[in-house]
Amino acid sequence: MSALLIIDVQNDFMKGGSLEVSDANEILQPINSLRDKLKFDLVVLSQDYHPSNHISFASNHTGEKLFSTITLENGTEQVMWPDHCVQESHGCEFHKDLKILSSDEIVRKGMEVNVDSYSAFMGNDKKTKTRMETLLKEKNIKSVYVCGVAADYCVFFTAMDSKNAGFDTYFMKDLTKAVNPKELESIYQQLSDIHVKVINSCDISL
Repeated sequence: MSALLIIDVQNDFMKGGSLEVSDANEILQPINSLRDKLKFDLVVLSQDYHPSNHISFASNHTGEKLFSTITLENGTEQVMWPDHCVQESHGCEFHKDLKILSSDEIVRKGMEVNVDSYSAFMGNDKKTKTRMETLLKEKNIKSVYVCGVAADYCVFFTAMDSKNAGFDTYFMKDLTKAVNPKELESIYQQLSDIHVKVINSCDISL
């Protein structure tokens, strides 16, 4: 049983968004085409879903600069991001050109004020879990294929946590874009080190 995880294909991460990932719109049609070509047993869309006073927003920290890193009271390092994917905002919505079916599941993350969440499985505190792992296990999923944005943040951490949860995990490098493309080789190596398979989508045969 296989699942396709489409990570955070939301307006704020796409062209013109408050936290735009360069060239992210280029993966929309290939993701749709993959869905048309292959029959996954389950498709899950993750959705960043932040309250307006979220701890990751630089605007909520007086004097902190965008994209700087601070240490929170709990000892977790936190990047200072622009306001993005605020609950019920246009930026939070999935991009209109992404194919979504009524059978798809949506897993929201980053809803806790004081916990950021890159992974679709859990918060950055490694304690606050989403319903992703439970959902996949309820559906008897064995293989997980991950795509979306951004390669070096949410897709990366989702793939890592998927593997750590016991799923056979595939990171589709042609169906994701990075905030910092120079980090990709390091990302691929870290994934390979824990036996996540880094592939192109054309290599998949279900």
